[in-house]
Amino acid sequence: QVQLVESGGGLVQAGGSLRLSCAASGRFFRINVMGWYRQAPGKQRELVATISSSGITDYADFVKGRFTISRDNAKNTVYLQMNSLKPEDTAVYYCKVVVTTYSFVNNNYWGQGTQVTVSS
Repeated sequence: QVQLVESGGGLVQAGGSLRLSCAASGRFFRINVMGWYRQAPGKQRELVATISSSGITDYADFVKGRFTISRDNAKNTVYLQMNSLKPEDTAVYYCKVVVTTYSFVNNNYWGQGTQVTVSS
């Protein structure tokens, strides 16, 4: 019913930047919170940043001052601008979207993940 397509991952040197995008499509009444999570090898998936439908943001401590989450409601797209990247940022980054269906049920959807690799 809802599909998320991620893009923007890749290989970058330490100190570089990447911009991730996640576009939602399908049938839903509205998109609520959107966010980014990441999972490094051998570690649990962790929250990176979230943004509410009204633009309220929340960041994990390890990305504050370096990453910026934003959204374009007209395009049903959430972005993650990543600056000053560190090797420890290397992970698969997943987009998460909470949608409200036409029957007013909230459902979570995950993107396919995009690899971010930061070399030293």
